[in-house]
Amino acid sequence: MTETTPTHEPLKFAYWVPNVSGGLVISSIEQRTDWGYDYNVKLARTAERVGFEYALSQVRYASSYGAAQQHESTSISLALLLATEKLKVISAIHPGIWHPAVLAKFINTADQFSHGRAAVNVVSGWFKDEYTDLGLEWLEHDERYERAAEFIQVLRGLWTQEKFSFHGKYYDITDFTLRPFPYDVPGRPHPEIFQGGNSTAARFNGGAFSDWYFSNGKDFDGFTEQYDDVTRIAAEHGRRTRFGLNGFVIQRDSRAEAEQQLREIIAHADDSAVEGFRKSVQEAGNATKDKKGMWADSTFDDLVQYNDGFRTQLFGDAQQIAERIIEYKKRGVDLFLLGFLHFQEELETFGETVIPIVRELEAELERTGDPIGVAAR
Repeated sequence: MTETTPTHEPLKFAYWVPNVSGGLVISSIEQRTDWGYDYNVKLARTAERVGFEYALSQVRYASSYGAAQQHESTSISLALLLATEKLKVISAIHPGIWHPAVLAKFINTADQFSHGRAAVNVVSGWFKDEYTDLGLEWLEHDERYERAAEFIQVLRGLWTQEKFSFHGKYYDITDFTLRPFPYDVPGRPHPEIFQGGNSTAARFNGGAFSDWYFSNGKDFDGFTEQYDDVTRIAAEHGRRTRFGLNGFVIQRDSRAEAEQQLREIIAHADDSAVEGFRKSVQEAGNATKDKKGMWADSTFDDLVQYNDGFRTQLFGDAQQIAERIIEYKKRGVDLFLLGFLHFQEELETFGETVIPIVRELEAELERTGDPIGVAAR
């Protein structure tokens, strides 16, 4: 890949909103985390105080795989927006369950109420039963991403144009205007649109249509391969896509203690729930022609954290974690989406100890002028 001009923007930090019971690992190990409203409001206020800029509300409908209970993503996102002052909250949503105009209207309202802090993560869908058991059409993998591409284009059009029209395979919009538009934020054309996935179809959408591309947990080489591919597609479409990376943080006094904690989490894994999850997500991974889909190469241990967060290896003390984060930044990561075993105390500790070190290391990067997106090539 051709070396490009460095973009030394400060890294952004996001966290998974625990609006789903069972925490972020499918394990019977103690997780001092709660999925309720009061806990989540306290957590959101803590997060924005210690340096987190974003939160992502999970989307689940059916009770399954260690997530017996769940609050709907857009509802809890609005609640958290109204309970905070700076935090941007990303609602994960499914095309095929939402109509894009209905979602656009909801986000407009949330964005107005929060003065420009609402965002969406368009999830093309991996859990077949959530569609078929509700009598909704279940599309094949690449068709789901084609629909998501149209969904994103309709969202963007309705947020930025009056009398917007779109005539596609899945959506047909004629001269439609939503009022009010989203809140006017200087430099932001519309609420941010996130989208994830590992497959060829997901990467195309990420480069061609999305503002942000979310990657499941990856080691350095795995992330670099995705970064190069999506960045190439974005350049071919005259765009720039920013990158978020999932990671599960185990911050302890030493790397050895953190690795011991990891072993304990996996040792207490809910085997039947992990296997059930693995079976369901094969539609998102191995079903793709080139076997590049989400979870296509995930091991049992990886799936104990159901977005492969262990693979990013954010384990150790504050300095070790911060240094690894910076190595990912050199490879093009713009945002880290983080999970924790005990959310309230561990997120707070991370914000108070790791983020300040990251800022110091970023200042050093700025002084040395290290290029972003081409590290260790």
